[in-house]
Amino acid sequence: MNKYRAAFATAFPLTLPICAAFLFLGMSYGVLTVSKGFSVWYPFFMSLLIFAGSMEFVTVGLLLSAFDPVGAFCMALMINSRHLFYGISMLERFKGMGWKKPYLIFGMCDESFSINCSAAIPPGIDKGWFMLFVTALNQLYWVTGATLGGLLGSSVSFNTKGLDFVLAALFITIFISQWQNSDNHQPALAGLCISAACLAFFGPQQFLLPSMLLIAALFIYFYYRGGIKP
Repeated sequence: MNKYRAAFATAFPLTLPICAAFLFLGMSYGVLTVSKGFSVWYPFFMSLLIFAGSMEFVTVGLLLSAFDPVGAFCMALMINSRHLFYGISMLERFKGMGWKKPYLIFGMCDESFSINCSAAIPPGIDKGWFMLFVTALNQLYWVTGATLGGLLGSSVSFNTKGLDFVLAALFITIFISQWQNSDNHQPALAGLCISAACLAFFGPQQFLLPSMLLIAALFIYFYYRGGIKP
């Protein structure tokens, strides 16, 4: 068995649980995108070129709203800011990867990071090809799900009412998971209070950006003061 097949055979079983989740969420995203009036090509190309699940859901709303590049940039930065810390922790692992490194950086989602960071790679398995296959397989699952969802949404007529809640459910699940895995709930409570205050003050159409900026400013302030640890 050559090194490519060996690396694939090692990586593939580890990605199977992610396959099931990505196919389901990707199809939900594809159906939602097409139901908003976009071509079936939109979920395919956005999942291929953006490859940031929660941000792709948000992008559907951004494309339908008023042109606001600054707001879109800040929102994308806040939603995906955790990847800054992922990237720092992977600097050593990505050394010497050559042409694979740019794609490994681009395709590093939460699930790929988890496998590539924690998996015990057997002796004799090429580390670079292992991480490349993990990343590529996970993106393939997402692109396939999004494309199938787009095709399904464009060919089958059904009631998509409530499908928008998929994104809200995704964020709620992430919030609950982080709450359960952390002993310090101050950041979560601070975020909830600031968001509620901004919602009451700015209204549902304008509250998101100021609340994100205030949350970021608060965390930075208390981080340097030694208080709340984000």
